[in-house]
Amino acid sequence: MIARFLLLASVASTSFITPGAFAQDAAQPVVDDADQNVRGEVILVTARRRQETAQEVPLAISVVKGDSIEATGNFNIVKLQQLAPTLQVYTTNPRNTSVNIRGLGVPFGLTSDGFEQGVGIYVDDVYNSRVAAATFDFLDVSQVEVLRGPQGTLYGKNTTAGAINITTNQPTFDFEGRAELTVGNLNYKQAKAAVSGPLSDTVAARIAVAATSRRGTLYNVTSQRWINEQDNLGIRGQLLFKPSEDFSITLSGDYSKQDPECCGTTFVRVGTTQRPIARQYDALVAAVNAANPGRNYAVPSRNPYDRLTDLDSNLNAGNKIGGVSAKVKWDIGPGTLTSVTAWRFWDWKPENDRDFTGLSVVSKSQNPSQQDQYSQEFRYNYESKQFDFVVGLFGFKQRIDTQGTEQQGADAARWSLTGANAAIPSTLQGLTASNTQYLKADSAALFGQLSWKVTDALTIQPGARLNYDKKSGYYQRVVTNAQGQAISCTATPAPGTIAGTSAQCGVYQPQVSAPSDSAWNFTYDFNVNYKFARDVLAYATYAKSFKTLGINQNGLPLNVDNTVNYDASTVKPESVNHYEIGLKTQFLDRRATFNLTAFRTDIKNFQATVNGGQFGTVRGYLANAEKVRSQGIEADFKIVASDRFTAYANGAYTDAKYKKFTNAPCPPELSGGTITTNSALWSPAGQAGSSTVPSYSRPQCDISGQGLPGVSKWAFSYGAEVNQPVTLLAKEGQIYLGVDGNYRSHWNSNASPSIYTDVKGYALTNVRAGFRGEGFDIFGWVRNAFDVNYIENLQVAPGNTGLIAGQVGDPQTWGGTIKFSF
Repeated sequence: MIARFLLLASVASTSFITPGAFAQDAAQPVVDDADQNVRGEVILVTARRRQETAQEVPLAISVVKGDSIEATGNFNIVKLQQLAPTLQVYTTNPRNTSVNIRGLGVPFGLTSDGFEQGVGIYVDDVYNSRVAAATFDFLDVSQVEVLRGPQGTLYGKNTTAGAINITTNQPTFDFEGRAELTVGNLNYKQAKAAVSGPLSDTVAARIAVAATSRRGTLYNVTSQRWINEQDNLGIRGQLLFKPSEDFSITLSGDYSKQDPECCGTTFVRVGTTQRPIARQYDALVAAVNAANPGRNYAVPSRNPYDRLTDLDSNLNAGNKIGGVSAKVKWDIGPGTLTSVTAWRFWDWKPENDRDFTGLSVVSKSQNPSQQDQYSQEFRYNYESKQFDFVVGLFGFKQRIDTQGTEQQGADAARWSLTGANAAIPSTLQGLTASNTQYLKADSAALFGQLSWKVTDALTIQPGARLNYDKKSGYYQRVVTNAQGQAISCTATPAPGTIAGTSAQCGVYQPQVSAPSDSAWNFTYDFNVNYKFARDVLAYATYAKSFKTLGINQNGLPLNVDNTVNYDASTVKPESVNHYEIGLKTQFLDRRATFNLTAFRTDIKNFQATVNGGQFGTVRGYLANAEKVRSQGIEADFKIVASDRFTAYANGAYTDAKYKKFTNAPCPPELSGGTITTNSALWSPAGQAGSSTVPSYSRPQCDISGQGLPGVSKWAFSYGAEVNQPVTLLAKEGQIYLGVDGNYRSHWNSNASPSIYTDVKGYALTNVRAGFRGEGFDIFGWVRNAFDVNYIENLQVAPGNTGLIAGQVGDPQTWGGTIKFSF
């Protein structure tokens, strides 16, 4: 099926090759005579696959220029949310990174390879299939566009929640270069350089490099090292061949390496679950200490903002990302044909402390992965006085291989077992689960969007997409004991294995699954926009979208009787209905811009990441929540009051919740007791059982009406800069003072919202001051200027012992930057 699509794409591209002289991406937006004398700035975007001003685009879009990214220190996607309040980015390590817009995109929590991301990430038109593969430092970036809402009729891969469109600086036929050096506290060092220029009359090249390092922000008393550091290196090279104004080929290659000792957590709190009181965190620690006289284990601090941890397993977040691409643009007839061919790879080498403690419960946990992805997009853009359209073909092929190892340590028996087995460390010590898995994902699509200018003021814009997806996976877990013998957990051991004990099988069970499925989908959108005045545009959009099927690729959960639940191997596609109205305005001679958007998104069969609290079976898996709804209002304001002062303020209210999710795993405070379907016996939240009065837990929980994880109802960002011309050291320039900040209200970080994982809201403020002139900029900066203590993420430790671990946000950091350009 994929081959047929690509063959069709090749035939289509061949049929378009006719003489023409109309450049799509290079074309400048049409500017009427009245626009020539305005004083406000004009921001150009390519959100609709053609260059136009941001205010002309009838959709909600945030544009962050490259100089703003650098000035505010937001050097990757994770930090970008500080400038775009409807963007939510949460990470426990590069692989487990969630990028959502309006609360939607990917299931919040541990990442599975078996689902699609709802927020597409594109770098120079190349789709990055996994969020983890896009966690590189921004390198020589021109601007970032954050498009909100479904974008499947304009972009290669289907995106149900939005897209992040990153554009880098391109090769130039004028020689230019820039260099930047930053130093700061925590041993922070960052260096960037880029140079561009002609190699001949028809060939230009550009190369950029960047390196970042910083001491960690958590001190591990066990290893006596600072952890959660930064150690990043990136390089990007581009070659432009432009024999005429009508034709160009751009070859690009990039490589990024991250090798930090990361990503550790710190103790945050203990919350009582419904487990027997002797099986709760503090009682288990006391039992371990009693079994090991003189040990007296205790966490180094119960205050997470002391930034102390005692993790005893190796930590690593090795990440290698790179690829090559070829972009061909050819003016053909009244439009432009664009071809984007790309290969990308991602090599992930992690080591984690799975039990979140200094005890040897899980002594080893690592799941290295290797990804290859290939994509081909053909796109034809046409523009005329009355009609514009984009039509495209997209093919995508991906393979991910993973080799996982998880091993039980010397304290595992005391931590996980009861009775006589708990007193014998060898019962579990050395028990190892070795996982081998792969995922094959193929996708193809035909998409297009038409803009019909009915009148000078009224435009009707329909779009459609036909999509085919196929996913197949394989997962095998082999469990071996301390002597290296493979065990079975069935009544009759498999050939070459021995019978595992009930204690061993209660932690790790051998498992094999090979889920596979495919689906066709047809989706569409319809936009009507009306220009009430030169600088007043109103629009309304309806989109019928989808997120394709998913498969559970990291192992399957167990049923109550400890058998594998094969019914959970696949999850249904999401069905999305999206509604949006917006108003875009400029006034005060376009010095001021104010945009307002209201939206509602309804999703059936929402793909959620859930966790049943089991210790050694699976860390998280996909399931369908029946109905989810996200609705809200967004406002963006910017003013260029004069050449001396600019300011902006953006705000968003987002109400995202499970409308119906009746069979969700229970949060820790409602789980851990004896499972029963008799609701009359269910114990109150957080009531621990005892030897005389047991607690009873629900088999599942109805969390309908509760908020989606990771979503703040209120989010704001703001900034301002004032400058004054001066002559300093015989250099003419400006001294300037800038401030920017952001606020997020509280949110919950567990898939089934828990009273123990509510993350408090926080506000961060950054300031900078410096002197700049022609070709140079020297400034000092302070980030988190008021040294606010805040939590970036909370995690429920496996085993449902009540332990809550977390990652604290960066403390106050400060430094200085020198930039030169020519």
